Amino acid sequence: MLSSRLQDTALRYFLEVVRSGSVSEAATRLNVSPSAVSRQVAALEDLLGVPLFDRRPRGMAPSAAGELLAAHARRGALEADRVVSDIQALQGLRTGLVRICSSAGFAIEFLPRVMAQFRLQYPGIQFHLRVASPAAVTVAVLNGDADIGVTYSRSAERDITVQHRQAAPVIAIMRPDHALARSHSITLAQMHAHPIALPERDNTVRQLFDIGCSQRGLVFEPVLVCNHFETLMHFVLHGGGLSISGEVTVRDRVQRGELHAAQIREPGMSARAAELQTLSGRTLPAAVRMFLQLLQAQLRDNAAPPVPPRRTKAPTAPHP
Repeated sequence: MLSSRLQDTALRYFLEVVRSGSVSEAATRLNVSPSAVSRQVAALEDLLGVPLFDRRPRGMAPSAAGELLAAHARRGALEADRVVSDIQALQGLRTGLVRICSSAGFAIEFLPRVMAQFRLQYPGIQFHLRVASPAAVTVAVLNGDADIGVTYSRSAERDITVQHRQAAPVIAIMRPDHALARSHSITLAQMHAHPIALPERDNTVRQLFDIGCSQRGLVFEPVLVCNHFETLMHFVLHGGGLSISGEVTVRDRVQRGELHAAQIREPGMSARAAELQTLSGRTLPAAVRMFLQLLQAQLRDNAAPPVPPRRTKAPTAPHP
């Protein structure tokens, strides 16, 4: 890439060792010899007078000094990308790459639809989308591996700028002919009488659901537990019962009338937020800035209004 010519060779080699965790793997990715990589890293260590890596049996991990230098090198690489992108944008937004890392729910329909919409106006823009856990999305942004993180969060993160944030309550999803589909909001007690499919316990939606159940003294026995949301959604579509989700994840299917969504009227169900994250202090390339604006507008569009929690305590249902 043209931007790589704007960076010092030693820093580029050093940063690739940080990313890959070994000199040999870095050399393969850079298409150079391992000795060339070792010489560049050694030159940096001699210049700074400190070891930049802890040498371990299974690879190399950056030392405290190495972490500081890596942060500087990542920012330099990103700034070089931005300069090249902005120079190209002087001729109009004809080319560019937007790198996104997102939680799984956003990648099912929301992001593909918004990317396709963006390319109608800017057909020369390319996208790279990687799906990861919410915490891994933030790490990808911090490491410079993604320009934009689209994820769920419950707390602030150091060195992360939140470009947009909105409540992402847990909702119940069902077929439009389900017995509870007449209601726009329901309680956990109402859900308890019906078969339910749930994500695994490491899912943020499931965690908030479990907290709400604990507060109400309700024990659900799911008929299906799965770590793949599309499986849960198709189980619902085939008449298997209820499930839970975030609003953005099922927005398109609800608008097409394939699913009915009802907010769960319980405390704590809105204790997470959808966020668009970028690296603090970074000037974003033109293509990234413009796509970020579209993402902000699309996330706000049809976002479900918050439902206040009930003030009265729901009756405790017996264990099924």
